[in-house]
Amino acid sequence: MNHRVPAALRDAVRQSRPLLEQVSLDLHNRPEIRFEEHYAVGRLTTRLAAAGFDVDKGVAGLATAFTATHRGATDGPTIAVLLEYDALPGMGHGCGHNLIAAGGLIAALAAAAVRPDHPGTLEVIGTPGEEGGGGKVLLLERGVLDHVDAAMMFHAADRSLRARHALACSQLRFTFHGVAAHAAKGPWDGRSAAAGAQLFLTAIDTLRQFIRPSARIHGIVTHGGDAPNVVPDRVEVEIFVREATSAALDALLVRVFAAADGTALASGTTVEYTETAPRYTERRNNMVMADRMAAYTHHLGLELDPPSPEDPAGSSDIGNVSATMPVIHPYVQICPRDTPSHSVRMREAARSTRAHDATEIAATAMAALALDLLGDAEFLAAVREEFHTTTSAPNRCEP
Repeated sequence: MNHRVPAALRDAVRQSRPLLEQVSLDLHNRPEIRFEEHYAVGRLTTRLAAAGFDVDKGVAGLATAFTATHRGATDGPTIAVLLEYDALPGMGHGCGHNLIAAGGLIAALAAAAVRPDHPGTLEVIGTPGEEGGGGKVLLLERGVLDHVDAAMMFHAADRSLRARHALACSQLRFTFHGVAAHAAKGPWDGRSAAAGAQLFLTAIDTLRQFIRPSARIHGIVTHGGDAPNVVPDRVEVEIFVREATSAALDALLVRVFAAADGTALASGTTVEYTETAPRYTERRNNMVMADRMAAYTHHLGLELDPPSPEDPAGSSDIGNVSATMPVIHPYVQICPRDTPSHSVRMREAARSTRAHDATEIAATAMAALALDLLGDAEFLAAVREEFHTTTSAPNRCEP
């Protein structure tokens, strides 16, 4: 790994460290949930426009999606830096999207400043609603990424990794319908939607013994009735069903739907189910890009470990992007190992000096990688070759 970040690029990011921290902390202090990230979009696009990027807000009919385009001196590829900036409901930035936004912003600003005459197009794409909204899927479906040749982002975590597999995921709402009745005077006149939902959750718990270790099923009751003395006639359950591949997810969903139908029948209720967001696919990590990113962070003092099947996996809508173009989604450590994501501890870590140090390194490496993809045709060809010759299976896990 002998790739070094050019001194001018490293200096540009270092000089932007105050801006990085300011944007990160501003977003952290004012968290906005999926598709409501108006303040974040304003902060990010104002900076991009001031740096000469052509900004287009509200793209694809999404009020908090945007593109910011920096066109180079000659024709060439389009390389995208993806920003996330939504927070978790009730938790704030427990997934560190404030760092993704600030780091991606600084990477793009530095690359454009150091090499304003770069070939091709450097594009920043603001992708709202990653936490359960599938913003990237909607942008894909509506053509916003059709012209992009490769895309990149990074994520904060409890460990530093070049890549990590992510699970395909379906987000579902199950609505059980019963018959309301007085819970004391005449419960026999009612049919409890709560009973149907309770049986369904018990059936899911039973199912877990007989599914693959790669699968995950988890959820909450979002509406459990209106009063204790009324037999509830409507109860809603929301669950996520995840598996290693989309094909495995499809097979598991058949069993989950059968459990819902069976428990409704057993409880004398009916059930409706629907997907509440676009389905996330598994992630394809482009290791040619990931290894170049790791080479840069190595010389900046941060080691990105190779992917391992032992690392726990979540899900993200960048998986859908990775099925259409080369993508990287490395992780940088901002907290002690085994700090749980989506937690108060992770939220507090996402505003720390350690987090901003790691984000500065990630931003520097991404800026260098973006300029490589724009200006090195041989490197981009290798990236494309891997994308076209590998499958959607998890990437290599050897050291």
